[in-house]
Amino acid sequence: MESVHGMSSEQSELLGVVRGVRNRYRTKIALRGAAITLATAFALFALSAYAMHALKYSDGVVITARVLTLLVVAAVAIWFVVLPLRPKWRDEQVALYLEENERSLNAAVVTAVRAGDEAMFGRLTERHRRELHVHCYRMLGSFDEAEDLVQETFLRAWRGRAGFDAGPGLRPWLYRIATNACLDALRRRSRRVTTVDSFAELPWLQPYPDRLLDEVAPSEEQPDAVLVSRETIELAFLALIQLLPARQRAVVILRDVLGWSAKETADLLETSVASVNSALQRGRATLEERAPQRDAAPATAELTEEERTLLHGFIDAHERADADAAVALAREDIRVTMPPYPMVYDGIAAMAPLLERAFGGDDEWRLIPIRANRMPAAASYHRAASETEFRAFKIDVLRVEDGAIAEITTFGAGLFPAFGLAPTLP
Repeated sequence: MESVHGMSSEQSELLGVVRGVRNRYRTKIALRGAAITLATAFALFALSAYAMHALKYSDGVVITARVLTLLVVAAVAIWFVVLPLRPKWRDEQVALYLEENERSLNAAVVTAVRAGDEAMFGRLTERHRRELHVHCYRMLGSFDEAEDLVQETFLRAWRGRAGFDAGPGLRPWLYRIATNACLDALRRRSRRVTTVDSFAELPWLQPYPDRLLDEVAPSEEQPDAVLVSRETIELAFLALIQLLPARQRAVVILRDVLGWSAKETADLLETSVASVNSALQRGRATLEERAPQRDAAPATAELTEEERTLLHGFIDAHERADADAAVALAREDIRVTMPPYPMVYDGIAAMAPLLERAFGGDDEWRLIPIRANRMPAAASYHRAASETEFRAFKIDVLRVEDGAIAEITTFGAGLFPAFGLAPTLP
């Protein structure tokens, strides 16, 4: 949405909410305006009548005074009655008003949230859906579970809307609800990860489509929006952070990933700044101790030229059923895992039988390049010799290191819709 009078897109989007709140109460405002108009008319006519009688003005002056009185009354009626009854105020008028009255914007948001208008409430909260989903995904490591938690967040927010005030704002309020929903879910699931030697130890782990991550990338109009960088969303980070106790995990994500201050984090978690700082220190120490020694992830969200080349070769080798070509792309110590299955295949010798099974017979493969967790990936469709169409089969996420494929993490076809992929190909 284009900004109005230099306002941010967030404020511009809220203009509709402000107008909606105003329209909701315009009848009440108009009635109040009518009362003001009637009172003004009565006072002016009474004053003019008294003045005409006491001062004995000529008929011409009396007529002029009454005309002016009628004009004043008409102006008051237009301002206090007609304008409030219009379906909308022009965006420019509302924008200028909000630029000068920030409290009015906050009050309008509070009113909209509390109003009980489900459509208006949805419009306000829905624009935070993707970043809340990414937040829950980091907390849990599961795309599907994160979706459930976002729904739970919006349900809790709707039920608790009467308790919302301007305070730190709508976004922190939703983050508080989402974080608490994640903490509750983690307590129910009793997941306590003590080691993460491979992704096979995290059967709930799922990939995240880059096309959805791009929805929360920052823009010039929203420089404070969440930037989903590779180092905070790649599978290795997701696995590593599962080592932390739930509240430590929340603190690390809020402080080091989202960039919240210690006070903001403490307010969200309803604890002290000292407790937040202590949890952050312990969490950082654990992550530093357990983090694998690898090259830093690229700063850009785009794939490197090396990654694109290897992904192209990976796809080509699979579509040609060329096991030798596939092996030539891999490091000697390549690792293959397939969450939720517990198998781990280390090294080319262990991977070779997988390729033989995949490429044996008359079956065919068709692969589509995609991106997941800011990493190169391929969606595979399989067609058995007896079938006429290619069916969604798996998603392979690749980790590239030193010019070769160092790791392949294979997931099922359940998330093809999230990646915008069809279930079948002709």
